[in-house]
Amino acid sequence: MASAVLKVAAVQMAPELGAVEINRPRVLAKLEVAAGAGAGLIVFPECVTSGYNFSDLDAARRVAETMPGPTSEAVVGTCRRLGVHAVVGLLERAADRVYNSALLVGPEGLVACYRKTHLPCLGVDRFVSAGDRLAVHDTPLGRLGLLICYDLRFPEAARVLALQGADVIVHPTNWHWTSDDFPDFITRARARESRVYVVSADRWGHEGEARYLGRSQVVDVSGQVLAEAGREGDTILYADLDLDKPRQKHMVLEPGVFESDLVADRRPDLYGPLSERAR
Repeated sequence: MASAVLKVAAVQMAPELGAVEINRPRVLAKLEVAAGAGAGLIVFPECVTSGYNFSDLDAARRVAETMPGPTSEAVVGTCRRLGVHAVVGLLERAADRVYNSALLVGPEGLVACYRKTHLPCLGVDRFVSAGDRLAVHDTPLGRLGLLICYDLRFPEAARVLALQGADVIVHPTNWHWTSDDFPDFITRARARESRVYVVSADRWGHEGEARYLGRSQVVDVSGQVLAEAGREGDTILYADLDLDKPRQKHMVLEPGVFESDLVADRRPDLYGPLSERAR
């Protein structure tokens, strides 16, 4: 049974491109800090161990890791010792493919490895392979669904996780510096339209000519921002999430006069085109 209140941490930092041996110890150190502050779920940015703005697949493959691998084993060991869960973005190598992935790790070990399903023509996503699964994971903390960066722009992906029972959409990201629409609108819309929490951990800084936004966020089920970081600087956001709220889809403002249910009021019979390829 999940606890009623979950303290989450969203870690904003600036990894170095291709420098896994430098980035990994920084991740572990910030994991220690957030756990020491009482966070039970600690979320890191997309590709936090590798960086994002690779120029070709070979460069990305050189720093991609197998599962299990050095990063997964290090994070598992730290989470087990601290008694926390963490989500860490990295490049994953599997057979002849590379994926933009996020690990969900807990004291019990590696819970899941999510592979980004929606790939923009940007950075390393120009070269990696797309994942093919959206899933929600039952943990002692609650029900967690993972999306990575661009995935959140697609309401269908977030809604699938919500319909599978997600309490929290965990969202490692690398927002381009022109992407203020994400923290201004998209995180808030995804949270409110399905009554789920959204935890977006972004990076900041530069990789060559690429510049990143910062503005990591934690958003509640009504679309209100509980915590937000600035555009620059390493920081850790904290927020307490009441897990009863995302499980209350039937809202009664005035009995029999003003009620709504974001699950029961749907019309799946009208949504067929959502599963069709664009013409």
